[in-house]
Formats: sequence, structure tokens, C-alpha cells
Amino acid sequence: MTNLHLAVALDGAGWAPNAWREPDARPAELFTARYWIDLIAEAEAGKLDFVTIEDGLGVQTDDPAQVQGRLDAVLIASRVAPLTRHIGLVPTATVTHTEPFHISKAIATLDYVSRGRAGWRVQLSAKSAEAAHFGRRQIPAISPDKINDPDVRAVVADLFDEAADYVEVVRRLWDSWEDDAEIRDAATGRFIDRDKLHYINFEGRFFTVKGPSITPRPPQGQPVVTALAHNDIPYRFAEKSADVVYVTPKDAADAHRIVNDVKVQHVFADLVVFLEPVQNAAILSDARVFTGTPAQLADLLLEWQEAGITGFRLRPGRLPSDLRGITRGLVPELQRRGVFRTEYEADTLRGLLGLGKPANRYAAEGVRVA
Repeated sequence: MTNLHLAVALDGAGWAPNAWREPDARPAELFTARYWIDLIAEAEAGKLDFVTIEDGLGVQTDDPAQVQGRLDAVLIASRVAPLTRHIGLVPTATVTHTEPFHISKAIATLDYVSRGRAGWRVQLSAKSAEAAHFGRRQIPAISPDKINDPDVRAVVADLFDEAADYVEVVRRLWDSWEDDAEIRDAATGRFIDRDKLHYINFEGRFFTVKGPSITPRPPQGQPVVTALAHNDIPYRFAEKSADVVYVTPKDAADAHRIVNDVKVQHVFADLVVFLEPVQNAAILSDARVFTGTPAQLADLLLEWQEAGITGFRLRPGRLPSDLRGITRGLVPELQRRGVFRTEYEADTLRGLLGLGKPANRYAAEGVRVA
């Protein structure tokens, strides 16, 4: 059996609604750099492939008994990056209502700051209240019980088509500088070779972007693009746009069905996990909720790996306790079974995932900046 890939999803005090009230929670520090530094250092100590950091364009809930408010995920990752050495950093950034030029620059910068460990969790916004924050467009209210109605599916499909164009623009901007475009030759006075900067000339339904980027090509060439998908429309988006897709199977049979349906190199299964004693883990979630021991969770992961899942994104129910349950309980158990690394084997996120550095799409085309 091949080694599995393991990531954690970090969100506030954890994925349980009342996690912030746990004895070892740190609710007063949620908006401090130290809080995120400590969590990601713990994840790196567990040799995890990467962490994702949740974000959004609206508050999480209207319930005053739950955590509300966030720091910017990309800025968190950039703050933590110089203090880590191996773990991948994958912040969430929303495509709806934002501009691809800005996100391309932000993720490219993160790749430089982390020395090649950046990724991006693409997220779209389908909430009318979030659209109102920007005032540029209207999105109709979408009721979960109407998600399969033809009119609603058309709206959702449109948002995902926009997201696909967005990612394509970002990827082209990452390639708009060739890897050796920077000469930095003080003797000749040439800092860049302008023949190695390229217009992207993207014209589509949603965006018209000439380029090039103002940030040189990222160290990885293309930082790792990831996305969460639950059904057919986002599955097709992931196939077109993502290197890693997060899915939410309920059991091994469901995992097998999803893997056969989604043609993405890395299919990660999401699980909400409680690995410490818990009184009530009956939370509502799009992903399966696991409560048990590290050994029991290891059994489940290996069963789903047999079904074709290549990795797992675990959502700790409570932070930091369930994160420690992953790094200090689950990881040693998987290592004893010979299915998880004992040391990092690569210096980049693409390297950890077995993804080679892609060729620059413009290098051979010669469409330079005049």
C-alpha cells in the first residue's frame, strides 16, 4: 500500500460550533498571529502535507453563541510562512466578487515567501448577502432545498463557469513571466529580459485580462490549486481547474463512486474528526463526522484509501485538542503501519504531492511584451 497524503483544515476554534468554549481553546487569541503560528507549527511537527485556512466574504453565522469574524487567510499564510520550513500553506480565497489579477499576485507572493509551498483553495460565493457587501451585482437567494431546481442549477453552473475562467486567468498570469526572465545583471544594467515577459490576452465571458503579471513566475511555476466539491457541477469544475479536489464521501462505497466520477489526480476525502473524549459530537456537517480513537481513524482512512482516495483533509472538531490528536495520535499510528512519512521528502508542496513543476505555456510561443 502506498503512503497516503494528510492535510488539516483550520477554521477558528475548530469545526464544532461550541469549540471556542472548550477548556484549552484560545478564543481571545483567534485574531492574533501567535494563535495561527502555533497551530501550523503543530501540523508541521506531525509531518502533514499541508494545512488549509478557511475564509469567506461574510461572517460564519448569525448565532451569537458561535465564533464570528475572521482574519484574511492569505495574510495568515504569509505571516506563518517564514516560520515554517516544509508544510504546504493553502489559504482559501474567494473568486466571486474579487479580481484574478489580485489573487494571482497574492498567491505568487505566498509562494515566494514560503519558498515554494503555496497553494490556493478556490471558493466561490453564492450568497446574496455577500454580494451586497460589494454592490456590483446581485445573486438570488439560494435555498438548500431548491438546489436541484433547474433555475438554481443554472445560477450555480454560471458561478462555477466564472470560477473556471478566473482560475484560468490566474494560471496564465503565473506563466506570464518565464522562469529566467530576471537577469539582474548590474554590469549591463538589465534587470529583466523583456522577451521573456508575455501578454496573456485572455478574453472570455467574465474577464478580459491582457497581463502580464507584475510578480515573477512563482517558484513552483504553478502553486497547487485545490477546491471542495460535493456534486456534479463542482466535480466538473475541479476536473478543469484543480490539482487537488476535496470530496465528502459517507463510506467506502461512496468514496469509490466519487473517485470513479471525478478525474482529478488527487482526490482528498474530508472528515470532521474528534480524537479526544467528547460528550456531544452530533454536529451538522457536509462531511462525515468521525468520533473515536486514532487507531479506529487509521482503519477508516486505509479502508477509504483502498477505495481510491489518495489523501485526507481532516477538520479538527476542536482546536488545539483534536489537532494534537491527529499529529500525536493518528500520525504515529499511521507511521507504525508504514503508510505515512517519518520525514519530509521534498521542499515544495508540489514535491510533497508528487506533482512536477509544469512547463511555462508561453515560453515557446514568443508572445512577448513589447
